[in-house]
Amino acid sequence: MRTPQRSIVGLLLALVMAAVVWWTQGDGSTPGSQADPGASSQTPSPTGTPSPSRSDSPTHDFTETNTPVTEPSQQPGTDPVSGLPFVLLAQLPPEAAETVELIDAGGPFPEDEDGGTFGNREDLLPDEQMGYYAEYTVPTPGSQDRGARRIVAGDEGELYWTEDHYRSFERIAR
Repeated sequence: MRTPQRSIVGLLLALVMAAVVWWTQGDGSTPGSQADPGASSQTPSPTGTPSPSRSDSPTHDFTETNTPVTEPSQQPGTDPVSGLPFVLLAQLPPEAAETVELIDAGGPFPEDEDGGTFGNREDLLPDEQMGYYAEYTVPTPGSQDRGARRIVAGDEGELYWTEDHYRSFERIAR
């Protein structure tokens, strides 16, 4: 995909995410409150902090919120399309950010397998046609092989992170 097309896709993705955040804010009540408690799968705990919806979530310390991400300290919540938790790119290992830069630039990639089709055989990402997803190696310092860390990119610009060779995923928020 060409750089201008990636910019447009990125802009559209940002607009969709903003619309989702606006829509989930409900009737304009304060962030974190909900006009219709049954309208969301995010259930506040007794402490007022939303409880996670998945017990098998990755090791990042995230909680779900309806607050738009404007600072790295804010918790990004869950991707409404995939149902996967968001992870901020800034909170991933620095090698992940370097891999994203290579993806955005169209390469060159350090591994021959990078850019190859990811088949989604684990069925953890949204269902798409074969060839929609491509996988990229995220180097692991000290590893003698490719390691287990990957970024999977969708044709629409979405990025997913796995640190355990496809056993779990998080949606990357930039």
